[in-house]
Amino acid sequence: MTVVGCTKCIKFMLFFFNFVFWLAGGVILGVALWLRHDNQTSSLLMQQFEDQQAPSTFYISVYILIAVGAVMMFVGFLGCYGAIQESQCLLGTFFFMLVCLFACEVAAGIWGFSNRDTISKEMINFYDAAYIKSVDVVDSPSKTAAIKVLEVFHETLDCCGKGDDSPLFGQVTGALCPKKSLEDALLKPSNCHLKLKDLFSEKLYLIGLVALAVAVIMIFEMIFTMVLCCGIRNATPVY
Repeated sequence: MTVVGCTKCIKFMLFFFNFVFWLAGGVILGVALWLRHDNQTSSLLMQQFEDQQAPSTFYISVYILIAVGAVMMFVGFLGCYGAIQESQCLLGTFFFMLVCLFACEVAAGIWGFSNRDTISKEMINFYDAAYIKSVDVVDSPSKTAAIKVLEVFHETLDCCGKGDDSPLFGQVTGALCPKKSLEDALLKPSNCHLKLKDLFSEKLYLIGLVALAVAVIMIFEMIFTMVLCCGIRNATPVY
């Protein structure tokens, strides 16, 4: 027996929100893939010297996003199908998975907020290690590798140095810093520490906005799912 009245309206609203949820999963998946293959972050996170690899914490977050996007698309499809079929079993499964996803998102949000500066700090420490090695007075393969790492950082971020540069670094600035016009050369180069903070703060801010929008959609979906399940149960005749 099909639902009628306000419950039928709830049914279509739930279908609509599930469709939006499915689209949001696709958006998250797309954003995660873009972050994974973004030229700026990829060129920085692929660097290594002296058996030191650039921190991979950012990529771990991106892989989690890819998994979340894929799961959201599956759950959104399940919710759409359950709403159209008016199946209490499918809707119950959908509600359970939605609660699990919401709990994981809240936990991830708390962890992300408490560790929001970790990624940029790890990259700054990696940059500083290469910086110290690049001004070593003794030539070595490690120094050459460190100089190449700094060149990639400087060209990618359009910066040079860390703000409180040593006289030794000033001697190699011409070789390490991006080539600029005569007018730009008179200006003080941008601080790489600040550039790194801005780069990853911007990416994390984007992730946070998407997560907040998805959380709001999930709350409405949980409410509509409970109402629709109650409506289906009341509309089913008992013999």
